[in-house]
Amino acid sequence: MDGVVVIQVKKEFDVNLRQLYSNLLLFVTLYLITHGVFFQLSISFAEEYSVVNKSNTLCNMKSAYLYVRVSTDEQKRKGYSLPEQEDRLLKYCKYYDIEVKGIYREDFSAKNFNRPEWNQLFSEIKKKSSGEDKNILFIKWDRFSRNIEYAYEMIGKLRRYKTIAKAIDQPIDFSVPESTVMLAVYLAVPEAENTRRAQNTANGIRRAKLMGRYPSKAPLGFINLTSMDGKKAIAPKEPEAGIIKWAFYQVSKNDHKITEIMKIANDKGLICSRSHFFRILHNPVYCGLIPVKLDSSEEQVVKGLHEPLIAETLFNQVQSVINTKRRTTAKRNDLQSLFFLRGFLTCPVCDRKLSGSISKGRSKKYPYYHCHYGCKTRIDAVFLNDCYQNKLQQLILSNNTIELFKNILEDQNIKTQKASYVYAQKVLERKIKEEGVTLSRGRKLFIAGILKIDDYNELKKENQASTKNLKKEARDIVVKLKAIDKKNQVEEKALVEIFQRFSEFDVSDKRHLVNLIPPTDIDFKTGALSLNLNQAFLKILSKKSNRKTNKKK
Repeated sequence: MDGVVVIQVKKEFDVNLRQLYSNLLLFVTLYLITHGVFFQLSISFAEEYSVVNKSNTLCNMKSAYLYVRVSTDEQKRKGYSLPEQEDRLLKYCKYYDIEVKGIYREDFSAKNFNRPEWNQLFSEIKKKSSGEDKNILFIKWDRFSRNIEYAYEMIGKLRRYKTIAKAIDQPIDFSVPESTVMLAVYLAVPEAENTRRAQNTANGIRRAKLMGRYPSKAPLGFINLTSMDGKKAIAPKEPEAGIIKWAFYQVSKNDHKITEIMKIANDKGLICSRSHFFRILHNPVYCGLIPVKLDSSEEQVVKGLHEPLIAETLFNQVQSVINTKRRTTAKRNDLQSLFFLRGFLTCPVCDRKLSGSISKGRSKKYPYYHCHYGCKTRIDAVFLNDCYQNKLQQLILSNNTIELFKNILEDQNIKTQKASYVYAQKVLERKIKEEGVTLSRGRKLFIAGILKIDDYNELKKENQASTKNLKKEARDIVVKLKAIDKKNQVEEKALVEIFQRFSEFDVSDKRHLVNLIPPTDIDFKTGALSLNLNQAFLKILSKKSNRKTNKKK
């Protein structure tokens, strides 16, 4: 339980009595902390500093630098804002006739002293001569530091430059040797509070993960969402999610090196480093599992509530590939990409199957199809591959086949997908309207005084976050609908000339196509060849020349 308890002391009390009260309150704070209760006990004095002994050593200074600090999680707490701290310090200096040499306003964590404003203040102190009166004033010691080790180190540095740091709410008389005990207490309490808060946060995250929720920052391919009840979740985010699915599938085949797959994924639009890509492949979140570290340093895997990108079997298959000594077939596939006709060519001399290999020349390497049996038959592999590809690209779909394919694509793919996206679009529009209605009702309750300002602000924040996510999903669906319309308007040339991108096919696809349409009657000198089309292909394919002739008629 966290909170702030402010005890106000009458203004008639002098400085010594105030210090006594501060010490007593500090020991009460320590007692509560040891019992797991984190109340920030602080003593609040009247704004008018009257009936006070001005000659006290705690206020015996002529000038000072004012330092005010607030971190992100403290900005909403009462009494922690920068203007409030600055106002109290200015009133303090006005009453004690202290000249303000400068005000440094910090919006940074106090876990260390690597803070912009503090660095400027420290640089200013180092410029001043040792004879000048140099003091730093702040409200409490937790404004100075929340790490006792760094705090003592900085106090030592300040002493070397004849500078004294003081807190007006937690005064320390450094001329008294016993004051070092109180200083240690003042510095230790903020660090203990920070440690306890961090531990409570870690426990909360662990409990959420054990329930199947993912409260941390969403990994690449997911997006963070917040429901109306404030619970956090993750959902797939395109196009990264689709690219990651593809990467897992490619790694599971063990056909290429992981670095090559990563480069292709980067080209597709997945922006991540090499180490990040390997962390993705090891992360079970992508298959719907959430790892949870227990107190015993053991790790437990929990079934998540989010939508997985891949199946658990595929994830396990990828782990077996990347966690064992890999023998990739990438080099063999590189050779196959050069010799995809190997096994389909016959030696014209000995009538045996031709093989393929690379011959090393003086300046570069040359790929050849050749015979193993001393026939000395060989032909440039690149030349023969281009001849086969050019012959294949002369084939186009017949008129009847084109119409049939268009109908199949329209009926089976485009219409079904478009209907599902349109339905999802209507659902999102309805949810966005509901969010608007909820915010409107909350605004009316706030105006009527039924809803408090903090509750209204929290409701507004959650509503804006939810609306933002819904609108993003709606924009994604609009993009998908436009893509479907673009597919529906495919140019006849792209649909008819189906072999124009033969060079971009995978090696396995190329060899499968060569098996269906093998080359025959090959002239190894000129590269002339014919294609062996079976009866099925003769019905759905025709040559470009024939199609042009029919159009002219």
